[in-house]
Amino acid sequence: MSDVQTEIMPEGAVSKKEGKLSNFWKDFRKKKPALISFYFIILLFIITLIGPYIVPYDPAAPDYNKVLESPSLQHLFGTDSFGRDILSRLAVGARISLTVSISAVLLGALVGTFLGLISGFFGKWVDRAIMRVCDVLFAFPDLILAIGIVAILGPGLKNVVIAVAFFSIPSFARIVRSATLETKEMLFVEATRSIGASNKRMIWKHIFPETVPTIIVYFTMKVGTAILAAASLSFLGLGAEPSSPDWGAMLSNSRDYIDSSFHLVFFPGLIIFLTVLAFNLLGDGLRDVLDPKTKD
Repeated sequence: MSDVQTEIMPEGAVSKKEGKLSNFWKDFRKKKPALISFYFIILLFIITLIGPYIVPYDPAAPDYNKVLESPSLQHLFGTDSFGRDILSRLAVGARISLTVSISAVLLGALVGTFLGLISGFFGKWVDRAIMRVCDVLFAFPDLILAIGIVAILGPGLKNVVIAVAFFSIPSFARIVRSATLETKEMLFVEATRSIGASNKRMIWKHIFPETVPTIIVYFTMKVGTAILAAASLSFLGLGAEPSSPDWGAMLSNSRDYIDSSFHLVFFPGLIIFLTVLAFNLLGDGLRDVLDPKTKD
């Protein structure tokens, strides 16, 4: 009989998880803007993976016979001042922009989540010290802080990742702290404390899982902010190399031709706008589904 139970229990656990995923997807599909954004982001990730192998033209090879061509059937988005195909460069540049942005937010989320959990759980002087540092960082606009960090460290994509991660840390620390303060007062945490569970176990086994939905929502929305910040730094010459197909660098190289060849600015700006909008709408949809307080 015990053997039968050990075989049935894991199947029951799996079916319960499948039920949660099914309910999540059912609720998420009702959020049409978020669903469309989700598919758009999936398409971007596919382009990031296979884009360099399927683009119609070499994004780095100049063709001086086709300089500043307007959009056509041969070049759907036109060509730049070196005759390079803009569509191919945008497809390849998606890998740079998404990799830099997601890496930066992931780094900021890891550090900020740890600080938020420690601050909210232990309180007292630990909480005061961490939150005062966060308040100091909040006093600076995100982009200004990022520019200052890159100016100190030097230009380059690695330093852009560090700069964007740095201004993401206090935001994650603040929201995780708030979720931790709310969770640690719940009955199941008090019960765990009453039976002598260690602080480490209470934080990572019981409190942290309750903060994950909040982290996922904010992470998604913060990626959009990071894409915009990384593009801005590249536009100012503090990020990617000017010759690279980074979206911000493409905008920077095209600003001198805005009057004569508007497509040079329009298409990179459009893809940045759509990507940032997609991550923000996806974050809004996830918040509505994952946060029970926002449900009807």
